[in-house]
This record gives sequence, structure tokens and C-alpha cells, in this order.
Amino acid sequence: MSLDTVVEDIRDDARTRAEEIREAAQQRAEEIVAEAEAEADELVADREAAVERQIEQEREQALSSAKLEAKQARLEARRDVLEDVRDQTETALAALSGNRREELTRALLEDAAGEFDGDIVVYGRADDESLLRSLVDGRDGHSYGGDHDCLGGVVVESEQSRVRVDNTFDSVLADAWEDSLKELSTRLFDDE
Repeated sequence: MSLDTVVEDIRDDARTRAEEIREAAQQRAEEIVAEAEAEADELVADREAAVERQIEQEREQALSSAKLEAKQARLEARRDVLEDVRDQTETALAALSGNRREELTRALLEDAAGEFDGDIVVYGRADDESLLRSLVDGRDGHSYGGDHDCLGGVVVESEQSRVRVDNTFDSVLADAWEDSLKELSTRLFDDE
């Protein structure tokens, strides 16, 4: 065997080995590319899912926020309607006149006077002074004390016990309003 043959055999082995290495490298490169593409596809899918979740979450938040705003607007509108009803009721009470005003004022005075033993002083709306004076005139221990800022009715005080009973239209309305607010709301807003 000659040196040329040995060299040629070594070259052939080297070429074969180089081809095997190149093929292995090519195969490994293809595997790496396939893994990278799979990871990229998975990453894209994960990102798309995350974006979809974020979009859904933001949509839910926007919807929830819109519902809350609508509920607040509805409650504010209800409150405005109830305030209007209360204002109209106060206006109607203040405008009561004649026998009806006298009957109500007399009933409120008698109710309040029943709480006291002894002399009492009666206060009321300035516009009702003549009515109040006519109701206390001729009653022992009853006197008119002056004006009280109210829609009507009476405030009665005892000089002996320093007790005060507020039987004004305002206080009666406040109690009735509190007791009837739920029923009133149901009647006004029963369609909701």
C-alpha cells in the first residue's frame, strides 16, 4: 500500500465523516428550527389567548362600569322625582286653607296639649296667627307664643316642665314620609 493510497483512504474517511457531521448538523439544525417554530407557535397562541382574555376582561369591566353608571343615573332620577313629590306635598300643605287647615291644626293642637299638665304656650306659622289665637282663646292655660318657621301645625311648650312637642305639618310629613317611602317608591317605580 502506498502512501498515496493511505492518504486517499484518510481523505475518503474524512469526507465520509465530514458528510456524516454535515448531515447530523443539518438534521440538528432542522430540529432546532422545528422546535423554535413550535415554541413560536405556542408563544403566539399564548399571546393571542392572553390578548383575548384581556379584551374580555376589559369588555366585562366596561360593561360593569356602564351598568353601574346607568344604575346611579336611575337612582339619581328616582331621588329627583321623590324630591319633587316631597316639594309638591310641602307646597300643598302650606297652601291648605279654610276649614281643612283649621281641622288639622286643631287636631294637632289637641294631640300635643294632651301631653302636658298645666299651662302651655303654642307657636305656629306666622300666616296662621289668627287661627292659632282663635284656637287658644278661651282655653285655660293656653296662650299664643309667636311664630315658628313651619308649613303649619303647632309647636307646644310647657313653661313648667320645659318640654316641647313638635306637631307641625313638617314633622308629621317627615314621619309619614319615612314610614311610606318604600311604598311610595314602589308605586312610582313599579315598572323597574
